[in-house]
Amino acid sequence: MDDYFDNIDSTEINLKYFTEHHEGIYKAYEKYGQLVHKEGGPLDEKTCWLIKVALSTECQYPRALRTHILKALSSGCTKEEIEHSILLVAPSAGFPKTMSGILILRKILEESGDASIH
Repeated sequence: MDDYFDNIDSTEINLKYFTEHHEGIYKAYEKYGQLVHKEGGPLDEKTCWLIKVALSTECQYPRALRTHILKALSSGCTKEEIEHSILLVAPSAGFPKTMSGILILRKILEESGDASIH
């Protein structure tokens, strides 16, 4: 897990490379994601991001989880709602995955100066 936090810059560099070399593919992918969120069904934006937080936790995609937590926060989700979505992973997918998700949430909150979940 620590390796992920040490390599955030490499993720951004890789995304920059991808968007520069495969701009059309990236734009289509980005548009698809927007359509799924806005026109895919009746769920509100906050609920969509909480589901994505849970899915990223279960799949153990730390970079996606970080992105989804930040998007959830910016869409108005509280840290308690995000933590709850991560906790819901444990009964179905396992406690270790939940603990990894909580670690990422705590790291994001620490970086933002929110020390309330430590």
